[in-house]
Amino acid sequence: MKFNLKGKTAVVTGGGSGIGKAISIALAGQGAKVHILELNIDNAKTTLEEVKSNGGEAVAHSCNVADKKNVQAVIGTITGAIDILINNAGIAHVGNLEGTEEEDLDRVYNVNVKGVYNCMSAVIGKMKDKGGVILNMASIASSVGISDRFAYSMSKGAVLTMTYSVAKDYVGYGIRCNSMSPARIHTPFVDGFISKNYPGREEEMFENLSKTQPIGRMGKPEEVGNLALYLCSDEASFITGTDFPIDGGFIKLNG
Repeated sequence: MKFNLKGKTAVVTGGGSGIGKAISIALAGQGAKVHILELNIDNAKTTLEEVKSNGGEAVAHSCNVADKKNVQAVIGTITGAIDILINNAGIAHVGNLEGTEEEDLDRVYNVNVKGVYNCMSAVIGKMKDKGGVILNMASIASSVGISDRFAYSMSKGAVLTMTYSVAKDYVGYGIRCNSMSPARIHTPFVDGFISKNYPGREEEMFENLSKTQPIGRMGKPEEVGNLALYLCSDEASFITGTDFPIDGGFIKLNG
């Protein structure tokens, strides 16, 4: 069976909804035991139930990835090796430089940058013993300019370069580190954003946002989950230090 993860232990941050949920389900579906780290534990339990209903194995943990001590404590409860870490948890902020207050920048940094650092720092010692896979959630905003996303772009640029650094420093330990750069993916976050900012125009705005992708639609969380599954499997054992756009052509075809 290709993409077989039986006997593997995976940690997925922000695994309670959207892309993180899809990744958790994809990994568990191929045999991994998935530990879901989620600020909203109720969301994590929903993912947990779906994984188990499909015959998979998962555990839900309440965790704030921005809190290093909290992350270390949660990771410390996981016995044995950690084979896979998916740094998916993240938050957004809409605003250009002038529309970004110091507290906005700090809030995004603490989750999107420090959170990735906290989780990698917590697992790297375990991975050095027998190797492993780290997969970070970057963004098209890591590589191209996106309007009104100053703080978010800052954070995702950092995720991309942290990925390169860890890949370089730990390749000798058998640790592979890559990132994925999604464009707009249809998640509950997108629906909430449209409802909040464009009440009464939800259908129109959904269509407009979909058309910003050259392929003509938003991506599906399951499509990102499938790419994550491949990158975490032995079939991708020759891949490290690389970013994988999953963007409907956004980066290369919008010029």
